[in-house]
Amino acid sequence: MQTVSLKNNGPSGNVPRSGQYRVMIVDDSAVIRGLMSKWLGEDPAIKIVGTAGNGEIALASMTRYDPEIIILDIEMPVMDGLTALPGFFEINPDVKVVMASTLTKRNAEISMRALSMGASDYVAKPESNREIASSLSFQEEIISKVISIAAASRLRNGGTAFKGKTSLVDRQFTAFTKVSNNVKKRKFSGHKSSVLAIGSSTGGPQALLEVLKGLGEVDIPIVITQHMPATFTRILASHLTQSTNFTCKEAEEGDILENGKVYLAPGDYHMTIVEKAGKQVVALNQDAPENFCRPSVEPMFRSLIDVYGAGVFAVMLTGMGHDGLEASRQLVEAGGKLIAQDEQTSIVWGMPGAVYGAGLCSGVYPLDQIGSKIKEKLSGVAK
Repeated sequence: MQTVSLKNNGPSGNVPRSGQYRVMIVDDSAVIRGLMSKWLGEDPAIKIVGTAGNGEIALASMTRYDPEIIILDIEMPVMDGLTALPGFFEINPDVKVVMASTLTKRNAEISMRALSMGASDYVAKPESNREIASSLSFQEEIISKVISIAAASRLRNGGTAFKGKTSLVDRQFTAFTKVSNNVKKRKFSGHKSSVLAIGSSTGGPQALLEVLKGLGEVDIPIVITQHMPATFTRILASHLTQSTNFTCKEAEEGDILENGKVYLAPGDYHMTIVEKAGKQVVALNQDAPENFCRPSVEPMFRSLIDVYGAGVFAVMLTGMGHDGLEASRQLVEAGGKLIAQDEQTSIVWGMPGAVYGAGLCSGVYPLDQIGSKIKEKLSGVAK
């Protein structure tokens, strides 16, 4: 096996980037590399700087290609994606990685491990090359995530986002929310909170883990909508249970909410909460996607307002787009509380930036403070 030197000596260094987003594609399938190169390369915002057929070749090419974002397959000969991942970060700690895998339980588990190791996000590949070639939704998802993650990373590091038009400029997938730093925050509502609701997307799995670890025990139920495919939500629920003090489950139709337990919206279903015989109960549906998402934060928040009114404590974590914005307006008008993750610690400041920019937040905090801030407000401690 070739020995690869892992030195952070790429040409980019700490120089702020501008212009097109530099992308490297790592996949053992020449067909997939070709298709992704064509799709991504046709977008004016993206430049394909190189491709590689396995992790070892990719590591050896890092300095020459100098990518700012890598699309990384999981299963490859010689060196797989998970083995290569730490090496990319050793060469360039600022590089962003999007994992690409088919929707198997094993690949979902590996993708979850990759996220815990620093990967920014994942895309679920269709099963066959023919399905991949004809899947417009997969094409749009991968382009949107590349642009979103790369743009947000640049802005955090003093660079400049691509200024021209992109093929997805009018979609909810736009990279980030640029708002003034002087938006006035709302005063925290004095109403007692009866449920904690969290919305998240890109970068969400690790953010959720951090928040739940910082939160400790609570005596109200927690409901979460994380944009994820079905296979992944079950794995995420298991991961959160193993890594925190909470019992987290992929929500099922008819689940009765219990204090101190976490309910995660299953992939491809909207999760809502209804009241039956004095109990708060999970109701799932496959209504049309909202903001191109199913599950979506919007129906979850709306249903909680109907059941809990001013007793909703909502949190918007990292994610692209603006899912949850409209229901958040209704939530704060009903007397509920809303806080958001700050820009610096978000992988993409789309969803949290949108609610902040609309003046709906009572607080905007770094990720490592959110759990403790929620705990303070739930306990009535003013800080």
